[in-house]
Amino acid sequence: MRRAWERGRIAVLCVGIMALLPRSLHAALFQTTQASAEKSPKASSVVYVNRRYGFRFSLPASWKGYSILGGEWRGGIPATNETTERGPEITIRHPLWTEDHPRQDIPIMVFTLRQWALIRQDKLIMSAAPFGPGEIGRNSKYVFALPPRFDYAFPTGYEEVEKIVQSKPLHPF
Repeated sequence: MRRAWERGRIAVLCVGIMALLPRSLHAALFQTTQASAEKSPKASSVVYVNRRYGFRFSLPASWKGYSILGGEWRGGIPATNETTERGPEITIRHPLWTEDHPRQDIPIMVFTLRQWALIRQDKLIMSAAPFGPGEIGRNSKYVFALPPRFDYAFPTGYEEVEKIVQSKPLHPF
């Protein structure tokens, strides 16, 4: 129950911050330009392509019409509340998601190699979770990871997202 409450509180905070940003600033800060849905070699799936950070993410056909939300992760020094690092978080949202019936999102945190080294050395933390983000891929500039406890609220579709993540859908380039 506490996990769901924490997840809900974080989600409300993130949505509130994003709502305050003008659309033009949102696009500039969390640019997903040239990110597009492309047919993958498998006819039964869709692929999100992010050229800015250099990765593709395969999704089941049921996600056709997904949306992309830009956000920001924040991290700090252990045992303080001070934010010392920031970076982009790209959220893939299921096309059936609504305010009345939210579904599990797929949030992808983007770290520089330097930031990732700090996380691995326990010099940068993202949350009160006893573990850090989970790496799902990397290229020569960035490490892509899932936030700790991103799926602990168990909204509709969390099982599907778990299967998607287990299929290793992120392909860096």
